[in-house]
Amino acid sequence: MAVTPLELARIAWKAADDKKATDIVVLDLTEISDVCDYFLICTAVNARLLDAVVEEIEERVRVNAGIKPLSHEGRAGASWILLDYGSLVVHAFLPEARDYYRLERLWGDAPQLDMNQ
Repeated sequence: MAVTPLELARIAWKAADDKKATDIVVLDLTEISDVCDYFLICTAVNARLLDAVVEEIEERVRVNAGIKPLSHEGRAGASWILLDYGSLVVHAFLPEARDYYRLERLWGDAPQLDMNQ
């Protein structure tokens, strides 16, 4: 059940959106990074929701794409959880951590994709 990196990003985006993550952004890094093709960045209002969002993304990607993360960093009360799927890296933040790290500014050259299409 092979999916493209963009399809993988769509699956993760939909899972985050359905779990009520906010400020969901997908950055297209295909032209500016050799590390991965896309970043998905989202925010959850509290640690419980952050865990739920990440669990939903993991479950949806596993069910719909047959993929498990290569690695994940930051669990149990963390303010930033990272899921690495190779072509897609998911960054789920609590608001303070997202404001502090400002990945959208750091990767400001990357186009933001409209996943509502």
